[in-house]
Amino acid sequence: MKIAVGSDKKFPVCDFVVEDLKKRGHEIGLFGALKKGKNTPWPKVGELVAEKVVSKEYNQGILFCWTGTGVSIAANKVPGVRAALCCDAETARGARQWNDANILVMSLRLTSENIAKEILDAWFSSKPEKNKKDRLEMLKRIEKKYSKPYNRRTLDNLY
Repeated sequence: MKIAVGSDKKFPVCDFVVEDLKKRGHEIGLFGALKKGKNTPWPKVGELVAEKVVSKEYNQGILFCWTGTGVSIAANKVPGVRAALCCDAETARGARQWNDANILVMSLRLTSENIAKEILDAWFSSKPEKNKKDRLEMLKRIEKKYSKPYNRRTLDNLY
């Protein structure tokens, strides 16, 4: 699976997650501070990773910021994204099963390497439940109601 991983700041937990993903056999793309080595505004990295996921260039995304809320908000502005801030394994499991979340978000402040591993284990071992498709259709209707048509664009040159 191709996974876009981004953060506004580079922290050891980011490196741990990237290495863990590689061990699981995933192809990784790095964005924001993980690619450039310098801090990147969280709205930019959230939007960029979200764009990579909705364009299907990457299957899923993982985002980090200090609390996790900023990149979650930014990513969820992109139509088609279901970014879930997960501080524990059970939340990650539910986000995949019930919400078909396509971007996992973790807090740099709260997430230890041990917790990150538990979250990743839950995220990758859970599949969306088929009987929740009506909920996803409801989300799509809400998104359509409040969104302007989304024009895909390449953000690589912007960030």
